[in-house]
Parts: sequence; structure tokens; C-alpha cells
Amino acid sequence: IYADPAKRLELYFRPKDPYCHPVCANRFPTSTMLLRVTRRSKKQQQLDPEEQIQPEVQFEMEILGIVTTVYKFQGMSDFQYLAMHSGPDGKQTSMYDKVLMLKPEKEEFFNKDLPLYIPPPIFSRLDTPVDYFYRPDIQHREGYNNPQVSGENLIGLSRARRPHNAIFVNFDDEEIPTKPLDAAVQNWKKVCTNPVDKKVEEELRKLFEVRPVWSRNAVKANISVHPDKLKVLLPYLAYYMLTGPWRSLWVRFGYDPRKHPEAKIYQVLDFRIRCGMKYGYAATDMPVKAKRSTYNYSLPITVKKQGSHTVSVHDLKQGLGSAGTTGAKKPPSSRYKLKESVYIFREGALPPYRQMFYQLCDLNVESLQKIIHRNDGTESECTERDGWCLAKTSDDLRDSMSLMIKQIIRSTRPALFSNTKSSEDGKEQLAYESGEDEDDEEEEEEDFKPSDGSENEMETEILDYV
Repeated sequence: IYADPAKRLELYFRPKDPYCHPVCANRFPTSTMLLRVTRRSKKQQQLDPEEQIQPEVQFEMEILGIVTTVYKFQGMSDFQYLAMHSGPDGKQTSMYDKVLMLKPEKEEFFNKDLPLYIPPPIFSRLDTPVDYFYRPDIQHREGYNNPQVSGENLIGLSRARRPHNAIFVNFDDEEIPTKPLDAAVQNWKKVCTNPVDKKVEEELRKLFEVRPVWSRNAVKANISVHPDKLKVLLPYLAYYMLTGPWRSLWVRFGYDPRKHPEAKIYQVLDFRIRCGMKYGYAATDMPVKAKRSTYNYSLPITVKKQGSHTVSVHDLKQGLGSAGTTGAKKPPSSRYKLKESVYIFREGALPPYRQMFYQLCDLNVESLQKIIHRNDGTESECTERDGWCLAKTSDDLRDSMSLMIKQIIRSTRPALFSNTKSSEDGKEQLAYESGEDEDDEEEEEEDFKPSDGSENEMETEILDYV
């Protein structure tokens, strides 16, 4: 807990009870001293038995160090939910011995008839009293009628749409857009106020002239632009594919990859590093760490949210572009650039994340390119699953890439494979373990973190635009 400033210290009144709900302490900085106080009593020699002599007391104090962090329990205790059952006569019966499995049990343990016991999935999100400030009922003028209920004035479960004005295209759509929305043009003109932004726009135009289809990570690795500005610039120059072989990619306006067989090299490949004991290494042995783990899950009440600075249009105008603020470690030309490994696959190198979205042209391995170009000149139909490639091309690519990664792990950690028989053809079934975090070396070298989540969240990139 101390290593993570965003977490709260938990106190369990019944530590051995898994259903015990803790109270949480907030973290505060302080500058106090830790003292060791020693009290020494020295009895004086008593000459007169009737005379009462007080012992001589001495105190010794020693400063052990300075305390810089304290945790204070300021919240209220929440309700506790015990594994109990109320009988017809009102008698409470403990169910801990029936619902807690403390040792490996036989099948009879799981087939026993028990009273229904469902603990709450979550307790109160707040442990301090707050005022809700309910709004008073609106007093309408006489003769006012409520508007007819429609989808426009209903409160939805999702958040409000963000005004980035991207155009989304499905694989089944007949037409593709040839120009951006007027609102997207206005958005970029409002933000683009300095020569650096004009230069970034020209650089991105040249990228789309060289290659009509790009992933967002590939763009970030080729030009240096603040991610908040990139969200406004991309809808100005390209549309977003939602489904099909070019899903999660940005396509230049007016270009339809479904009509050009040469566009198969721009198709996307969803690749995930396979792990499991049948491959010779478990998830804990992976050189590429996972970001999310069920063992490190925290309930909302145990996390103290940090105040985040919302980027406004004014902030973007005042230097959050490629030039950025002064005093940064990286030069302005590469401050926001990502490494090539976030979108290019090379033989002998591990991917930075366990799940990667590669474009086929970015698989820089000769054997992989031979698989992709097996049907050059004979492409007849563009399908939603395989695009212009032969059927099962993605499966063949994943098998070959997984075998390459297994060889890398074998060379770096030979002890893992000492008792494991290697596969002859490398065509194992998938056992996906998805994750997106970088390894330790990647974290040390990467100074800029454009988002709180993974740099490779192309699958959920749509959330930035709706």
C-alpha cells in the first residue's frame, strides 16, 4: 500500500474472515519525528521501614527518524455481512464451515444442500457523509406540457458523446466518405493555431499519401503530436473502420480498401502471446508482464482517485502540441513519439504487450510475408474475416509468430524448457492471456504516458470518439 500513493490502507477487524469489510485510511504527508522514550526507575535504599520513599525516575529520549507519511482513519465503518443463516425459529447458524473451502474437498462437499447465501458484490463507495444537494422540483408556468419521451431526452447509461466528429464505417457499408464532417473541420481549425500544428498536419497528410491505412499507434510512432490533438486531427483526414479486416484502423478519405486487392497488406492481425504449461512457460514466467491481474483488484472504496487536469481547447492552443512545455527530457521533435515496437513485429524481438494489433505490412519477417502474399494476383473476393488473403491466413501467421516467440523465451530462459518437449510444427491451440503492460526496461525508457491505460488499446479506440 505504501508503494502506491493512490491506494488506501485497509484495516480488517476480523482478518481471518474473507467476508469482513475493512475500514480505510487516507494517506497524508507529514514531517514529524519518531521518538523512543525509555523510562528508568531506580529504587533508593530505605533506612526507615515506616518512611515511604518514591523511586527515582529518569526518562531518556532518542530520535529514531523522521516520519514523512501517515495514514488517518477518517471514514465510518460500513455494514458487515456475516455468513449466517436464520432458521424458522429465528436462531442464527454459522455457515463458514459450509461455504469456505480450507482444504481440497471431494465431490460430496459441492453437492450438499445449503441455504442460499449471496454476499453483496460491493459495499458503499463512500465512507464519509456527504450532502446530496437534491434539486427542487421545477415550477413550470401554467399550461406547460411535458415533451414527448424520445431517445434524445432520455438519460442513457453511457457517457455523453465527445465532439471529435469521427466518421465510422462498417465493412458492410456500401459507400465510404470522401471528406470529413464540417464539425471536424471546425474543430481542427479551432485548435490549429500555430506553425507546429500546421507542420504536424502536413506530416500526417504525407503519411496517408504514402500509405492510405494507418493504425493510431503507427501514427504516434512516426510523428510527434500530443494525443489530445491527434484525436482532433485524425477525423479531419481519415475515417475509422469498425469491422472487417481493417477494423480499428484509420483510412484516408476516398480510399476503399475493399476495392483494391493491394490493400491486403494493410489488414489488421490480432495477435496475443500464448502462455500455459503446455507451451513450456506459465503466465508468471512471461518476459512480457500483464497489466491487469485479478490478484491485484481493488474495490472503488479502497482507491483514492487523483485529481486529473482536463485538457481544454485553450490548453491545446497554449503549447500542448508538438512543442509542449519547456524543461522536458526529450527534444520537441520526439517528445510524444512512441517506439517502433508498438506497431512493427521483428524476428528475435518480443512484443511490448501481450496483445498486439499489427498491420500485415508491419510484420517484418520474410517467412510471414510469404504467407501473406501466397495468392498475389489471384485475389477474387474480399471477405469480412480474411479480407483479400487466403482463408486461415491469420491462423497461420499466429502459429508462426508464436513459434518465434517461444524460441526467444527458450533462448533467454532455457531452464523453463528443460523438462518440456518442444512442438514439432508449432501449431498449438490458443491459450490467450491478454495484457498490455510494458516490461521494466520499456517503462524506464518511456517518459511520456499518453493515456492511463495501454498504448495498444486499438480495440477500444472508438471510445475516444463517441
